[in-house]
Amino acid sequence: MQNEEPGATAQPMLDEDTIAFAGRVFQYARLGHHAELAELLGMGLPPNLRNDKGDTLLMLAAYHGHVETVGVLMAHGADPAIANDRGQTPLAAAAFKGAMPAVLALLDGGAAIDGAGPDGRTALMTAAMFNRVEMVEALLDRGADPARRDAGGHTAETAARAMNAPDTPDLLGRAVASRNEV
Repeated sequence: MQNEEPGATAQPMLDEDTIAFAGRVFQYARLGHHAELAELLGMGLPPNLRNDKGDTLLMLAAYHGHVETVGVLMAHGADPAIANDRGQTPLAAAAFKGAMPAVLALLDGGAAIDGAGPDGRTALMTAAMFNRVEMVEALLDRGADPARRDAGGHTAETAARAMNAPDTPDLLGRAVASRNEV
């Protein structure tokens, strides 16, 4: 069956079995079922499949901190630069959740350290806002730019100050100062 609305692009209607299968696939990513996903990816499942919110399988795995699943998806070509409908990248999602192992797995798999969605907010900014000192230090060590600005003109330091983060603003201020000395 086709969608026949006037002016709409015709798209196939999905049957209940297909919808149920898609639901299971996204649940595998959400729950970290890497073996099941690896099998399906090996059979041709698109690694950048997106749900109704624009979340990719990689986004869901990263957000929920499933390192092995992140690795499987990236090994099968999942793109860490795809932002969801809210403009969040998988790296920023992992930073938001405080999932340090997932952040490192994404970076090891090739995610851009300063990658961002349309709002320009990077993982460093997100980690700083939530006072994730260890994560901020790891991102800086990996080359994150502490002077980078989001679409609103905020740096990680100013975003952290706006959120009243107690430790990360000064850490970032020192990082900017040390880069300016070089």
